[in-house]
Amino acid sequence: MGKEMKQMETHTETSRIEVLRAEEEWQRAGAYAVRIEGMNRQYHISLREEFDEHDGDGTRYIVLLDDGYPIATCRFFEADGRRVFLGRVVVLPDRRGQGCGARLLREAEAWIRDCGYEEILVDSRITAIGFYEKYGYEMTSAGHYMSGPFECVRMRKIL
Repeated sequence: MGKEMKQMETHTETSRIEVLRAEEEWQRAGAYAVRIEGMNRQYHISLREEFDEHDGDGTRYIVLLDDGYPIATCRFFEADGRRVFLGRVVVLPDRRGQGCGARLLREAEAWIRDCGYEEILVDSRITAIGFYEKYGYEMTSAGHYMSGPFECVRMRKIL
């Protein structure tokens, strides 16, 4: 199968996906399910480490649903009056490489703009730097650090 055909299939795959701006507990359950499957189980990250003080009321979640089943999620919360932290970007293992991460990012950025914020901060795994750079994020001078089992850097994007 040629590259053009694969890209077309990926677009078709993500175009049928339902996007949920999850603010209520029953909606957040979809985000939590993806994080348990994609982080807790896959990387053996404890529930205590995966779920922190930023989960719950006040934090906004994007959940991608395929036929009602949650397949990807991310969250954001206010850092200060003009900036947010975007994080916990997780795509289920069997859905990676199908454009879901890019769709999550676009949807989160749109919601963040709708809320009137001007800048997004992301703590990115080293392995995801190229992904974020492709969408206009730049590394800050914060340096490398460990977050659980992952080496990370802080990145930002001005909206």
